[in-house]
Amino acid sequence: MKLELLDYTIIFGFFALVLFIGIYVSKKSGQNSTEYFLSGRSMPWWLLGLSMVATTFSTDTPNLVTDLVRSNGVSGNWGWWCFLLTGMLTVFVYAKLWRKSNVKTDLEFYELRYGGKAASFLRKFRAIYLGVLFNVITMASVTLAAIKIGGVMLGLEPWVTVVSAGLITVVFSALGGFKGVVYSDFFLFFMAMAGAIGAAYYLVNLPEVGGLQAVLENENVKDKLGILPDFSDKKALITALIIPLAVQWWSSWYPGGEPGGGGYIAQRMLAAKNENHAIGATFFFNIMHYALRPWPWILVALASLVVYPDIASIHEAFPNVTEDKLGHDLAYSAMMTKLPTGLLGVVLASLVAAYMSTISTQLNWGSSYIVYDFYKQQINPEATEKQMVNVGRISTVLLMVLSAFLALALQDAMGVFNLLLSFGAGTGLIFILRWFWWRINAWSEITAMFSSGILAVLLETTPLRGYLFSPETGIFPEWADLPFIMLVTTIIWLTATFVTQPESKEVLRNFYLKIQPGGPGWAKIVDEAKEDNVEIVKTNEKWGVPSGIKAMLSGVVLIYSIMFATGYWIYGEYQLAIVLTIVVALSAFVLLKVWQGMKMCFSGFPSQLQ
Repeated sequence: MKLELLDYTIIFGFFALVLFIGIYVSKKSGQNSTEYFLSGRSMPWWLLGLSMVATTFSTDTPNLVTDLVRSNGVSGNWGWWCFLLTGMLTVFVYAKLWRKSNVKTDLEFYELRYGGKAASFLRKFRAIYLGVLFNVITMASVTLAAIKIGGVMLGLEPWVTVVSAGLITVVFSALGGFKGVVYSDFFLFFMAMAGAIGAAYYLVNLPEVGGLQAVLENENVKDKLGILPDFSDKKALITALIIPLAVQWWSSWYPGGEPGGGGYIAQRMLAAKNENHAIGATFFFNIMHYALRPWPWILVALASLVVYPDIASIHEAFPNVTEDKLGHDLAYSAMMTKLPTGLLGVVLASLVAAYMSTISTQLNWGSSYIVYDFYKQQINPEATEKQMVNVGRISTVLLMVLSAFLALALQDAMGVFNLLLSFGAGTGLIFILRWFWWRINAWSEITAMFSSGILAVLLETTPLRGYLFSPETGIFPEWADLPFIMLVTTIIWLTATFVTQPESKEVLRNFYLKIQPGGPGWAKIVDEAKEDNVEIVKTNEKWGVPSGIKAMLSGVVLIYSIMFATGYWIYGEYQLAIVLTIVVALSAFVLLKVWQGMKMCFSGFPSQLQ
């Protein structure tokens, strides 16, 4: 594949614009740490929403979707589609709470909700655990995808891709801070989507593919089309649908899909102008992320099965790719090599955009943990604003370097995805309940975090997995590894919760006074405060969680219906598509009514969020 002048012009013009944005906002972003990490809490919902969408569209995402579709069919995507449930819960329940907390990072929440040395330890440890370890692993996965794209499409050595892709990203991230990230995300989103849609249209209509109808009728594709798994295949049904929808979405911590919100999603909610803008941003993100964006990638994955039916055919076409980098995820990059001049430049720029938007967010978010939750808490409590900005910039560079080295050692995106799911299994329920149940304490989170991590490591590095989950000799079914970690972790943290002392009355009352979570889980604390003539209830408003859950369920039906309807329109199954389109309209109407009942009019987003 050869790049022409037009392709180079598009790519380098794109680089220049992104660098200009970083340099342009660098002066204001460097004024103080709140500007550098939260843009002064002044961001509108639509800009934050687009930034979330851009962040979750990384170079490894099309590769992951391609791997899932080629390995398990379209229904294989339920492993991440299930996180819509926690996404909607965040929109209608937790976005408002996060914005009311007024913390600078979601880890600062720990010393708002908990007290004592345990809370301090938890905040500092998770700053390194999430901000460095998990963050570096996530960025390495994204960089690995960039390595594969660079190797297949441009014939670049891995180190060349790492250096060239990372250099510009780390420069504008370090200079521009959060505002540079969000502003550039606005541009990166449209570039990434244009590339994804343009590539899907062109590749499906390649002569060797034969158009959409030919793809759908191809023998390699027919059994991959089901949006739902085959209900007669018990194992596929359990692993692809039941576990994700029944267990995974609420039990597992995963970057971008944290139950109760967190990570860079929380960072954007905290940067919003107000609570309504936080809600608007997360709702917009979930619609775009789940309902519409996956289909261009799915179409390319299905078309790739026509051109490259197996890994051997990919290796035959690209013999220079090393054995340790071969996998089904490589098919996406392989298909991109067939693009014409001009569109090739747009697609390459879009893939670079996807890479930069994700990496820049991870760098800024991870750096915020290091600065606020470790450096200022542990190293230099008297740090000036200038010192914190400088530490933020230095840590941004170091995180990029660490992730680059790890990327060179990884093999595929799906392996990283499964590893992160295992590490967080069983912790998610805490993140949901800690806002609404007074009895959860810092030790609940500490024991859950270590339990799931240790279990995940043991299953990956010892014979324990084979003993427990071997298809032939295992005690439990092969698919039960994630529920096992979840169940054991949950038992451990619940035990720890009840055998350790609850948080002090002062901590619990201060938290309630600030957040006003309401509900039966805080009745004991409210009643005791009344007995002591301490007023912690500031409003007589009805507890909003039941209405929030109704809105959540309506939103889930709405977005899944849009996703299904889009798929069936593409498949040409018009009766199902029409029925689902009607369901879309009905669920939108129900959501509107529920939202009006919550005093937040769905149709009034633009007017209310001015």
